[in-house]
Amino acid sequence: MKLALDPYMLRDVPLLELPGVVADLGYEWIELSPREDFIPFYNHPRVDDGTVEKFRTALRAAGVGISSVLPLYRWSGPDEDDRQAAVRYWKRAIQITSDLGVDTMNSEFNGSNQDVVRCEGQFWRSMEELLPVFEQEGIRLALEPHPYDWEEDGIRAVDLVRGINSPLVSFLYCAPHTFHQGDDCAGIMERAGDLLTMVHVADSFSHTASSGQRYIVNPPGAKVTVHQHLDIGQGEVDFNEFFSTLEKVGFDGVMSSSVFAWEDRARESSVFMRETMTDYLSRWSTPPTFESPG
Repeated sequence: MKLALDPYMLRDVPLLELPGVVADLGYEWIELSPREDFIPFYNHPRVDDGTVEKFRTALRAAGVGISSVLPLYRWSGPDEDDRQAAVRYWKRAIQITSDLGVDTMNSEFNGSNQDVVRCEGQFWRSMEELLPVFEQEGIRLALEPHPYDWEEDGIRAVDLVRGINSPLVSFLYCAPHTFHQGDDCAGIMERAGDLLTMVHVADSFSHTASSGQRYIVNPPGAKVTVHQHLDIGQGEVDFNEFFSTLEKVGFDGVMSSSVFAWEDRARESSVFMRETMTDYLSRWSTPPTFESPG
């Protein structure tokens, strides 16, 4: 198993210093999420080949590896020009991932739950163009349903990933999205089985609690989704169920701390999450073996 940190709360740390900071926090793996100076949200990558090589050198020096690269693009959006641009951006992001020596990427379905049929069609069109590129580079892709995506439900998302019918494409379960995925952590993970290769760990509150009045949105009926990425224990995700189900299905993939809520205490939060995840994992009947870079 790879225990990783999504360093989004540390995105102001200069890129070449990031591996050392992550190592100081006790992590050996980075889930490289969007950064303005590398692969930004929804736009073409900003990094050149020379910087990629310098970053790779910095990673080796710090003894830190990249568990996966996470780009977010409008590859399922209803606008065809946006979709075509997203595919071009994806191709460059895949090349960067390959140049880093990384074999895994992860992302979201994207699109909108307000235009499901159109967005699903766009998704499949993009997959048809991109799967050959993933195959050419030998890079795996883990996909997750995100709140407001054209597919939010966890069970249906597992079946959708299975329907892609590629050994390179798998499922990512995101704990803070539990309540948007159907509030069925065990059922979704068990449905995924061997397709479950990545998990994001953070806490969240249930938007369905208090008769749906946990969050009050004005004007009433506005089409919004709300969730958090909190430290374990600050929300309502059942982490005993989460970790016990991971053990039950024999999970041995990438587990990433995915907290975004506490930029004012980013380092303390990251250490807390590492220690807490490790503690939960130590309770397994056969505690997992952690993989190290190199």
